[in-house]
Amino acid sequence: MDFTYILENYHQFIDAFWLTLRIGALGILLSFLLGLFCAGFRAVPVLGLLIRAYIELSRNTPLLIQIIFLYYALPKAGISLSAEVCGVLGLAFLGGGYMCEAFSSGLSSVEKIQRESALSLGLSNTQAFFYVILPQALSVSVPAFLANVVFLLKETSVFSAIALADLMYVAKDQIGIDYMINESLFMLVVAYLLLLAPILALGFYLEKRLRFAGYGN
Repeated sequence: MDFTYILENYHQFIDAFWLTLRIGALGILLSFLLGLFCAGFRAVPVLGLLIRAYIELSRNTPLLIQIIFLYYALPKAGISLSAEVCGVLGLAFLGGGYMCEAFSSGLSSVEKIQRESALSLGLSNTQAFFYVILPQALSVSVPAFLANVVFLLKETSVFSAIALADLMYVAKDQIGIDYMINESLFMLVVAYLLLLAPILALGFYLEKRLRFAGYGN
C-alpha cells in the first residue's frame, strides 16, 4: 500500500464525495416526498392502480437501466437532461417505490380509532392525517426509512455509467491511469464509509430512542 500516492490523490475523492452526497441527498429527498405521496393516495381506486404499477416498475428494474434510459433514450425523444439531473431523477424514481412501502407499513400500523378520535375532536381529515396519523406512522417507519437511505446511497455507485464523476468514476479513472488498484479501492472504501457511517449511527440512535419510547412494541 503506497500511502504517499494516497496523500497525493485523495483530493480527487473529496470532490467526488461531495458530488455523490449532493446527488444522493437530492434524490433521497425527492424519493421521500414521492413515497409519502404514493403511500397517502395508494387507496384511491384509479390512482392506486397507477401507484402499484409504478412501485412494481421502480422496484423490479435496476437503477443502472433507469439512469441509462434517462440519459441516452430521452434525447431521442427531444428531452435532454444533464447527467446530474438524470442521477437525481433515477434515484428518486427507484427510491420512491421503496419509501412508499416503508410509509405504507407505518400508516397501516396506526389504528383506525386514532383517526376517528381526531375527527370527533373537530379536526378535518387533512388535519387528522398530518397532526395525528402521520407522526405516528413516521415513527414506525424510521428504521425502514434509514435502511432505504443507506441502500440508495450505495446505489449511487452506478452513476459512473453516465459519465458522472462520482466516487466510483474517480476510482476507476485512477486505476485506469496509474494502475494503483489497492490504493484507489482503499480510498473508495474509506469515502463510502464516511458517507454511510453517520446515517448508520443516526439509525442506531433513533432505533434506541424509539424502543425506549415504546414504538414498535
